[in-house]
Amino acid sequence: MGLTFTAVAGELPLVQRVWSASCHATTGFASAVKASTMISFSRNGGVVQVHLHGPETVGTSLTCPEGWEFFGVELRLGAYLPLHPPSGLTDHRDALVPVLPGRRMLLDNREWELPTKQNVDVFVGRLVRTGLLRFDPLVDEIRHGERPRGMSERTAQLRFRRSAGISHRKLVAIEQARQAAQLLTAGRAIADVVSACGYYDHPQLTRAMRWATGQTPAELRAGVSFLAL
Repeated sequence: MGLTFTAVAGELPLVQRVWSASCHATTGFASAVKASTMISFSRNGGVVQVHLHGPETVGTSLTCPEGWEFFGVELRLGAYLPLHPPSGLTDHRDALVPVLPGRRMLLDNREWELPTKQNVDVFVGRLVRTGLLRFDPLVDEIRHGERPRGMSERTAQLRFRRSAGISHRKLVAIEQARQAAQLLTAGRAIADVVSACGYYDHPQLTRAMRWATGQTPAELRAGVSFLAL
């Protein structure tokens, strides 16, 4: 496979993971559904791009072009940039941040130094201190089935969608499918995955995997190129 990918846990509370990837040869892969918001940086020669990504509610087939290098942060669920709400970034409707000469970028009409994968946590910390990156603590409560006292169910769900970009119901389906896909790629038997992940039967698992990754359970177990991030 011409795609190399690594990820480590973030050092800041709002950073779920810091990841990097490089493409030694043009490579196709299955990109799974995901609930997170991400900030990514890509480079090919002198070309640099900065993207803000939202959740992805359907698995897609993507291609990593030869010679490109990528790194970025996957933010904790509930962390978002008010300038670019997650609901406006879903399903590859990325916001492209202008890149300026001299390794600078323009965000909120201010110039920022482009980070490296070694100091991207520092960059995220600056966004938090200036108020450009926020976190809604109620997302964690709603995620685990709790509702703040005095808040209606409808208000709670609207609050969740504003900060996460997707509904709580969609989040549950995404997390269930990602767990199943990861077990299948690890070689677990299909019947075991049906039981472990709470699917009714093999056909329901198959539908979920086609939706979440674009692949069947058998294809995932056979080692199809698959990227969970």
